[in-house]
Amino acid sequence: VYHSNSWGTVCDDGWDLNDAEVVCRQLNCGSALQAPQSAYFGPGTGPIWLGGVTCSGNESSLTECQHSEWGNSYYYYNNYYYSYSNNGHYSDAGVICSGPIRLTGSGSTRCSGRVEVYHNNSWGTICDDGWDLNDAEVVCRQLNCGSALEVPPSAHFGAGTGQIWLDHVTCSGNESSLTECQHSGFGSNTCEHGQDAAVICSAVSIILTGSGSTTCSGRVEVYLNNSWGTVCDDGWDLNDAEVVCRQLNCGSALEVPQLAHFGAGTGQIWLDNVSCSGNESSLTECQHNLIRLVGSGSSRCSVEVYHSNSWGTVCDDGWDLNDAEVVCRQLNCGSALEVPQSAHFGAGTGQIWLDHVTCSGNESSLTECQHSGFGSNTCEHGQDAAVICSGGKTVRWRSGSSRCSGRVEIFHNNIWGTITDFNWDLNDAEVVCRQLNCGSALQAPQSAYFGPGTGPIWLGGVTCSGNESSLTECQHSGWGNSYYYYYNNYYYSYSNNGHYSDAGVICSGYKTV
Repeated sequence: VYHSNSWGTVCDDGWDLNDAEVVCRQLNCGSALQAPQSAYFGPGTGPIWLGGVTCSGNESSLTECQHSEWGNSYYYYNNYYYSYSNNGHYSDAGVICSGPIRLTGSGSTRCSGRVEVYHNNSWGTICDDGWDLNDAEVVCRQLNCGSALEVPPSAHFGAGTGQIWLDHVTCSGNESSLTECQHSGFGSNTCEHGQDAAVICSAVSIILTGSGSTTCSGRVEVYLNNSWGTVCDDGWDLNDAEVVCRQLNCGSALEVPQLAHFGAGTGQIWLDNVSCSGNESSLTECQHNLIRLVGSGSSRCSVEVYHSNSWGTVCDDGWDLNDAEVVCRQLNCGSALEVPQSAHFGAGTGQIWLDHVTCSGNESSLTECQHSGFGSNTCEHGQDAAVICSGGKTVRWRSGSSRCSGRVEIFHNNIWGTITDFNWDLNDAEVVCRQLNCGSALQAPQSAYFGPGTGPIWLGGVTCSGNESSLTECQHSGWGNSYYYYYNNYYYSYSNNGHYSDAGVICSGYKTV
């Protein structure tokens, strides 16, 4: 960016696709495909003008986004100032844009609309003479919008204005850019804007992103229902990765790093239990499952699963707390509290995908449980299954011998982490047991009694009265600030033993006696 008569870089702290989208728009370069970090295109020189840039994605200029003061490349966190430029220009932000192509017009979305290309400093349309799915396929691929579904004729998304740049476009469908296809030449046509070409793409796209990512390696994210989300690594293997690499024109799959190797994502986890043969042209053509909660309330809702490209409900025949436990765990919604019957949160529509679901409660996905088969049921939507989870997505057990005992883990900044056992006692455990509807606290084991966890140590020095409704209402050292505590005139490190000081609980169970 240019400021005070000199060019300077932007620090990659918090740099994401929304920020890159603004840059691509500002430079007439289409849509943002990736937001590379860590000086992916090499370190710059001169000042680091901006840090902490936060855009919604709709701004017309990067300087309209929230950011630190010009040249003030420090940020404040947990009572300390940190420098954006600790790594110098090795934290410079970058962008990869789709190129000079966009979809626009009345009723358009990110992946459907009138096709326009940028040439000679102006945007112009394309005549639909001979326009077909092969041509649209190239557009959809170029915009990371999945596959072409339709090519509506006759300026379906409204007539454009200005130049008609291309006519008689003829693509094989394998080109990486529309301008690689045969056409009559820029500006050479006998058309009117009533013939402007349009596309409707499948609206599912894919990118590789995350810490340390490159054009051909990173965390897999797909675009669905107008938002980006991640893919769960349950069953993720080289066949699945092969489809991703092919879809991104990145050669063959070499490795399939798991456990959020490129950093934990945010937002929705769109796909789980992906199973590809390796020959599919798109990840969404592979077998997979999705799950969501719908209805009134954010954590007290009817259960729906995604199968054969559509959402459908689950029949409540035999539906119980074990089944609900799997749903709540899969959605990071704590533990199952109730299973209301008879479409308690309203009847769904469309398919009833599952019936006679039978889970042990330990499965990682609802589709791992026994059931009657997708679409095999004798139910009506008045029997749609529902769950009430503990909600909050904040506390869970791990490695316990029962549903109401285990290592305590807490959810913060989109990552699960542990709690150190300094000061950990029955009052603290009482709050956890109450929060997860597990009766009263019997023991508050220390020293990683249920095994050491992984990830951050989120809380230390937790001090509860025992009456709080949530662990986060108790006094504690602050999020992530769990490395030192002051005792008898000395500072001690919570993390001297790392996760070998993780706290646990043993509760009485569902009911108190």
